[in-house]
Amino acid sequence: MNNSIQNISEDLWSISPKKIQSLNIFWIGFTLYIACYVLKGYRNISLKPFELLQFIGLCLFVTKGASLLHTKIKSDYLRTLFILYILWSATVIFRGIHFNYDSVKNLLVNADFGVFPYFAPLILLFPKNLTFYKKLSEAILVLGIFYLLYSVLFSRELLSRSEETKGIIEYLANYLGIACGFILLTYRYHSKRRIVLALTVMGLSTLFSIYKARRGLSSICIGVLIASYFLYLFNTKRRVLIIYLSAVAIVAGAFYVANKYKVKKSGLFTSILERGDEDTRTPVELYFYADLKAKDWIIGKGINGQYYCPDIYADQEEDYRSYIETGYLQIILKGGIVELFLFLLMTIPAVILGIFFSKNLLAKAAGIWILIMLYGLYPATINTFSLRYLLIWIAVGICFSKKIRSLSDRNIQMIFETPYKSLLDNKKRV
Repeated sequence: MNNSIQNISEDLWSISPKKIQSLNIFWIGFTLYIACYVLKGYRNISLKPFELLQFIGLCLFVTKGASLLHTKIKSDYLRTLFILYILWSATVIFRGIHFNYDSVKNLLVNADFGVFPYFAPLILLFPKNLTFYKKLSEAILVLGIFYLLYSVLFSRELLSRSEETKGIIEYLANYLGIACGFILLTYRYHSKRRIVLALTVMGLSTLFSIYKARRGLSSICIGVLIASYFLYLFNTKRRVLIIYLSAVAIVAGAFYVANKYKVKKSGLFTSILERGDEDTRTPVELYFYADLKAKDWIIGKGINGQYYCPDIYADQEEDYRSYIETGYLQIILKGGIVELFLFLLMTIPAVILGIFFSKNLLAKAAGIWILIMLYGLYPATINTFSLRYLLIWIAVGICFSKKIRSLSDRNIQMIFETPYKSLLDNKKRV
């Protein structure tokens, strides 16, 4: 055992074999659930076997997740708001819920608008432990590998610009790819091989989102890449190389702006430049504003809440919609301003603590992740049952932990590099 590791508070790294096993099964179940859900966007296979696998994954992460809910929230401020948020989420779930087979099944298997996004904050009660974050990074990379595999499977849809295939990149990036951005933000703790994998996934997510003209998604991906770049810039010793690359990027950007109309003719940028000034949100939002009453604005319409929105799309089958692409309005639709207010009261202080009152890259990356996702509340819906969303709550736990914020980067790096056998509880040692 490395003596320098033993000098770190034991609760920050030591973990029991039982908890390691529970974490492994939890992430296996979660990955299985998400990987099967994403396949629903692919029309050339039978979904029945994957629905069964998704249900198995659900059982695994629910049972093992419940067994990991032990950690107390030490911050009085966060603990109070967390309890209020969970209680309010319970009212959102039970207001408007329909107890029939189809409705209950949809709530369980729909990662976008089902019941599990409301349980996501419970991950704050998982061990606030560097070994847990080490396992988290492995789960992120496994999903990244699934992203690459599915990119091959969905290659025809990804290269098509038809309206029917535009949602494919949203599924792939939101549920499998974007979380790799957290590996880039915490680059110091990972091997070059892992960084290359994460960078490949994020690079493809960005390129495909631009190619498919997904403006909200592309802005989030670019935001993560830029933040990762500046974190590396401020921490690397190879400043001459970074300054040179920055100059190249600036020149390339200037060249792009100067030749905007020529770039419009190229395959990659055509769609997103054509949609650059297109306003597809205002008509939907106007219907949303017209439908919601004062009570709806305050407490929302519940988990199955809808709003009247006719004649927006040519192939629209129903006049009522249960979702809106603007993230903060989606939160208001279901849980009202109350839910949005409680969410912001937890996340905004976490951003400040993580970025400005921490000594290590992990906490700063956590604060930056929350900040980027808060920005994403306007162009996209972020509160889905995805690792991207779970990372927000994990990041909140990191930012509110004084012990984690006070660690040095060297200490965290040592934990990430230490084999699991050395991090397990050793009763004889005690």
